[in-house]
Parts: sequence; structure tokens; C-alpha cells
Amino acid sequence: MAAYQFPAPASDKNALEEGAAFTPRFDANGLVTAVVTDAHDGLPLMVAHMNAEALSLTLETGIAHYWSRSRGTLWKKGETSGNLQRVVEMRADCDQDAIWVRVEVAGDNATCHTGRRSCFYRTIDIADGKIRLVQAPSM
Repeated sequence: MAAYQFPAPASDKNALEEGAAFTPRFDANGLVTAVVTDAHDGLPLMVAHMNAEALSLTLETGIAHYWSRSRGTLWKKGETSGNLQRVVEMRADCDQDAIWVRVEVAGDNATCHTGRRSCFYRTIDIADGKIRLVQAPSM
């Protein structure tokens, strides 16, 4: 079991948005969204989810942990590939239902399971009334 326990979010909006208490608002599935960016250049790397255990382990170890919705299990990012994400900074959004995680990626600097640096490697293009995905220029 992880070391940190998180109290229930404040019912007072001002306390939630302006107070110092970290009280993440987990959704009905017990998850909070994590937006992950490169700590040096700000490139968006991935969007994932954390349950209370993943969030606690991330805070405790300084290595990003997530909850895999597809596998239904805790996931230490990069444990298999060697591309561990070392947390440089974490921020909570105004109502504490999303976390921004700034990381440095070890190994070959790939975050996406496809081997790319970022999961956001395609742009959404509209041409001739059709929407399609197009390979983004190298980042």
C-alpha cells in the first residue's frame, strides 16, 4: 500500500481552488487525469490516469506511476522499456481533477508504446471535406 492518503475534496469551492490542501478529485472510477509533458521543452508526451495508489507512489518515489485502464493494473511507466519518467514537477488544476506532470524521460526518451517520443505524433487534417490523421513533422 502506498504511503500517502488523500482527504476528500473540500466542499467549499474557494477552499478547493485557493487553499493549500491537496485533495485530488478522483472520478467515479477512482481516477484523476494526468497530462504529461517534457520538463525541458514542454512537448506533450502523453495523457494517462492515476488512481490513489499510482498518485501516492509517484509522490513517494519521484517516478511516474499510472493506472492502466486497458489492463486494469498499476503501471510504472518505463519499467519494461527503461524509459522511466522522473518527475520534475507536479501541478494540480484549479478544481483538482487533473494533474500536470512534468518529467524527464530516461532511456531512449520514448514515451509512446509505438517507440515515439510523444503519443501525439499525428495532426488532424481536413481536406476536401474529409478528416484524416497525418504524420506530424518530426519533433
